[in-house]
Amino acid sequence: MMKKILIGILVLAALILMASTVPDKKAHKDAMMKAVKEYVDEEAAKRGFGDNVLSNLGKGIVNKTVEVALNSKLHVNNYLIFNTTHVKLDGKKKTLSLGLLGHVFTFDKKMLRDALEASAQEKQELREEHQVAKQAAREARKLKRKLRREQRRNRRR
Repeated sequence: MMKKILIGILVLAALILMASTVPDKKAHKDAMMKAVKEYVDEEAAKRGFGDNVLSNLGKGIVNKTVEVALNSKLHVNNYLIFNTTHVKLDGKKKTLSLGLLGHVFTFDKKMLRDALEASAQEKQELREEHQVAKQAAREARKLKRKLRREQRRNRRR
């Protein structure tokens, strides 16, 4: 009997410890930014970009773009004793990290990169759609003005 109570207390204490040390969204984002930075540095080194001002500027732009994408696309699922983060790509959830006992474990750098590239691509497509919509609205206003002018001319006749 005493052994069961002790085991119950230990399990409860472990659950309380795990629940109180679940990392927040910022910790997940920081861990992913670190993984992305490592990936960008590896790719830059692989492609022969030195550690000069121009390559550092490019890396900074990539990192800032990733940070913006993470801020807008990253979702946290909290399961009390651990949490995960994910992004939606092509209508599917892609899990990017696991938070447990105060640590964040990021998954495959390639998957993370693909997820962020898809997010950036989606953002670019939205921008392009917005530009097309603006252009269509301008064209519609022009046609409307032209139609009004023609209606006025017809009334004068």
